[in-house]
Formats: sequence, structure tokens, C-alpha cells
Amino acid sequence: MAYPDDLLSSGEHVVIHKHPHWKMLIFPVFWLLVVVALGTYLAGLVVDQSWANIAWIALAVIGVVLILWLTIAPVVRWRTTHFIITSDRVMYREGVFKRTGLDIPLARVNSVRFEHSLMDRVLGCGTLIIESASDEPLEFDDIPSVEKVHTMLYREVNDNPDDDFHPRTLDGRA
Repeated sequence: MAYPDDLLSSGEHVVIHKHPHWKMLIFPVFWLLVVVALGTYLAGLVVDQSWANIAWIALAVIGVVLILWLTIAPVVRWRTTHFIITSDRVMYREGVFKRTGLDIPLARVNSVRFEHSLMDRVLGCGTLIIESASDEPLEFDDIPSVEKVHTMLYREVNDNPDDDFHPRTLDGRA
């Protein structure tokens, strides 16, 4: 899914658009299975009781609330988190109700590095660390294919024709 073109400046195009790695969805899926299994088990325990209908309604309400909180909210948060590299900047957007965003012009990027643990290497993700003109390096966790993103960002930063050195001759021509 491409980032909306109306949010980009003229002449700017998306180079990479990523959501966080799918490993962020492991616990939400786990909690979905636990809530459904536990709800089914408890519903089966009260089937012979005179108050079974009330218990089923209570279990359904509790189950829906837990699924919304432990499964749906993290999935929506994952889906609305964007890491974008364009021809002009690095953008990071996250949030549903309260949106936050960060833009780093490529001209301000000093260095780019990545880190990933053994598990991150197995899963194919990692942390991208961008040092810019800001005080502290910015870390972006759970970036899929972090090495490829690192390489692409490095190329975008260093292959910009506008920042290349052009030696001048004595008459001022390049």
C-alpha cells in the first residue's frame, strides 16, 4: 500500500513504505486464542446451571472487551504505524486517535546504522538507528528487512545529486 500522494511535496516519491514487522502481532493472536478457548471452556462449565444465559452474556461481554483490548487495538496500532522513506525525507507516523509524526529531511541525516538480535535475524527484522542534526539518535524498532532498508536509506542520503560535490574550473563552469 503506497503512502497517500497528497501528503507528499511536489517531485517527492515514496522509496520504501513499511509497517512494523509481523512479530508484533504474535501476542495479539495468542491472546485471541486464549480468550476464545477460556470463554468456550467457561461457557461449557455453566451449561447445566439455571443461570447459564446470564453467565453466557457476561462471558460474551468480557470476551469482547478483552478481544478489543488485547487483539483488535494492537492490530489497528500496527496497521496505522508507517515507516516511509521518500526521495526527500524519512517519515514515521503512528497512532489511531492521537496521531504522531516525525519527519527527518535526508539532508539532515548524518549516519544510519542497524541492530538486530539473533531472533530478529531469524525473523528478518531489526532496529534502524538514524543520527541526524537532533540531539539523540532516533531508533525505529521492528523494521522488516532492516538491512535492505538501511542500504536503501544510505543510498538515498548519499546518492542525492543535489548534494554531490562538483569541482569548479577557473572560469566558474562545472
